[in-house]
Amino acid sequence: MAYLEIENIVKSFGETEVLKGVGFTMEKGEVVSILGSSGSGKTTFLRCLCGLERADGGSVVADGERVFPLEKGETHSLKIGLVFQDFRLFPQYNVLENVTLAMNLLSKQEIKKSGDKKRKFTEEKDKNEARAKDLLKKVGLIDKIKNYPCELSGGQQQRVAIARALALSPDILCFDEPTSALDPALTNEVLKVISDLRNERMTMIIVTHEMEFAKNVSDKIVFMADGVVEETGTPDEIFNRPKKDKTREFLSSSL
Repeated sequence: MAYLEIENIVKSFGETEVLKGVGFTMEKGEVVSILGSSGSGKTTFLRCLCGLERADGGSVVADGERVFPLEKGETHSLKIGLVFQDFRLFPQYNVLENVTLAMNLLSKQEIKKSGDKKRKFTEEKDKNEARAKDLLKKVGLIDKIKNYPCELSGGQQQRVAIARALALSPDILCFDEPTSALDPALTNEVLKVISDLRNERMTMIIVTHEMEFAKNVSDKIVFMADGVVEETGTPDEIFNRPKKDKTREFLSSSL
């Protein structure tokens, strides 16, 4: 059984059918890059997988546990992080606060739920701050912890967003066109962080238009067209020996 099994995900907005039965599998520690033209359903699929949109049908099973659909009252333990293409940092908070915010909110909820009066939030807050600093060091921004988003380049903001997503220890980390809002000169610093995560065997799904990067970083390529998975394979198979006409047409216009 694969670590993640996605079957027949469908999603419509009104009468517009965006996803028409998307499915693929991946193993723990793999990197899957999703390619396709604008309008092929890539971002909608990611939003459904991460729970930002509710799919109309299909199923998602992770490590033998059903993630979608769930019956009333059911929950799942899978944690999926998402890094947006437009960063979505909070402008009123500095870098350190952006990374610790979700951790601190979660700590408050857990303390309240547990009813453990001896467990102090200040102690949890200190632990969260230490973890945030470790992550910011990992993405090369430990010297920017007191800066605000407006004081950072686009590449630096995206690296903060990656640290924020990692802070909650996701089982799967998803990226939605992580470099599309960046100048070419800033793209490499973000791609390097993703490459480092791959070397650490982080399980990742990446929607990207960076063809060369996808070729080098991915274990599997998923090519989507018109709301379906048109073709899957290794980077060598997809880039050098594509089987489908739509795949060949897309690559010929993108490379």
